[in-house]
Amino acid sequence: MAPIPGSGLAKGLAVTLRTMTKKSVTAQYPDAQPDLPPRTRGVIGLFEENCTVCMLCARECPDWCIYIDSHKETVPAATPGGRERSRNVLDRFAIDFSLCMYCGICIEVCPFDALFWSPEFEYAETDIRELTHERDKLREWMWTVPAPPALDPGAEEPKELATARKTADKLAAQQAPPVTEPHADEQARAAEQPTRPQGDSKQQTDQPKPDEPKPQPDDPKPQPVEPRRDGPKPDESGPDQPRRGGSSPDEPRPDQSNPGREGRE
Repeated sequence: MAPIPGSGLAKGLAVTLRTMTKKSVTAQYPDAQPDLPPRTRGVIGLFEENCTVCMLCARECPDWCIYIDSHKETVPAATPGGRERSRNVLDRFAIDFSLCMYCGICIEVCPFDALFWSPEFEYAETDIRELTHERDKLREWMWTVPAPPALDPGAEEPKELATARKTADKLAAQQAPPVTEPHADEQARAAEQPTRPQGDSKQQTDQPKPDEPKPQPDDPKPQPVEPRRDGPKPDESGPDQPRRGGSSPDEPRPDQSNPGREGRE
């Protein structure tokens, strides 16, 4: 089917009419700062503490825009009888952004995480020679580097963050003065003792509790000896009643001197 003549013009005019009624969304820079993505390739920031002057970034740079100078220092032995060691000390780290093509190879090959992308992009200069920024300027851009994306809830904490947190806690503990409380022992002793109710008097508090054993004197008094239950009991009968199991005291008892007499009689 052949297209209707003038259909393309009608579609174009329809789009124009729809956009004419909408409000403009143009951001007036620099009054309105753009909302950049978190991994925008603006400039390269340097974390100087992690740099070991391995020169990998300068060797792998395709534009040769990274300049590094360093010198060696001798570190004394940590233990007596140990061997001295030498380490590289960074003297200069500069990047010529007039040559940089923002490929990010230097950041990828750095084995110690010393280089990062920063979203800063306002570093225009009137002279091209001023686009070579030294390590002081690169260090300032390091603090504008956004935080890495959040990990999964069940993932482990990165080793870099754990090491940095331990170092910060150790420095804070060394700098903080020791806190001494003069009455710390008394407060701890008072916390262990039970509190006394407001209605009880001092005398009631001083009395020993029923569960607590009473203090025994050094020389206890002799206790009265109770009569044995299986022995003879004292006479509980009155004067007019005969004793149990026997006759009265006035009745004559049978002669027990010769027990066989009654039997013979």
